[in-house]
Amino acid sequence: MKNVIIIGSGGHSAEIDEYIAYSQKKIDKQLFNVIGFLDDNPANYLRYKFSAPLLGGVRNHIVRNDCHYIMGIANLKYRRLFIEKFSSDGADFITFIHCTAYVSNSAQVGKGVVIAPNANVGPNVKIGDFTLLNSRSSMGHDTVVGKYNVISPNVCFSGFTNIGDDNLFGINSATIPGIKVGNRNKIAAGIILDKNVEDDSVIFYRYKEKILAISK
Repeated sequence: MKNVIIIGSGGHSAEIDEYIAYSQKKIDKQLFNVIGFLDDNPANYLRYKFSAPLLGGVRNHIVRNDCHYIMGIANLKYRRLFIEKFSSDGADFITFIHCTAYVSNSAQVGKGVVIAPNANVGPNVKIGDFTLLNSRSSMGHDTVVGKYNVISPNVCFSGFTNIGDDNLFGINSATIPGIKVGNRNKIAAGIILDKNVEDDSVIFYRYKEKILAISK
């Protein structure tokens, strides 16, 4: 059994805490023991019912070699920053895959990845280090996803999609087959990408059409 510290104590950390508890109850085996959380804002911790105490701040934490770490901050502004800082100090990050997720035997999943409930990772998919696949996200066959990405719930990548690093995909966004997306992009909720995206772009709907059905 591995002792685990979760970085962050906001909503995403609360989800991870519950994912671990649920999965271990379902498989009737305790693989991880969450011993605490880190957050520079203690008010975040008070919003949720965590299974372990707040151990202190993120920035002043001294990495422990008797513990493993999970990144529980989904905000891209801080995600890579803290992962690189902790890693340089010797932190050992683990990958967590929820018991209800489907991961193909031919898929490759990197270090520090979190795969949430009911996610689907298809054949020949590659998931880079420290990427978050949120609940019910679906990675179609032969899709390649880089590092430090945040994939929101219900995101669907069609087959042969290729995603770079440090991207945020909003809830219910999707790609058609073969789309390529570069680095550091933000894809708004509900967007369906039918064209490639390079780097440092924000993709959103400028206009929204509202249709009313009026009975006669």
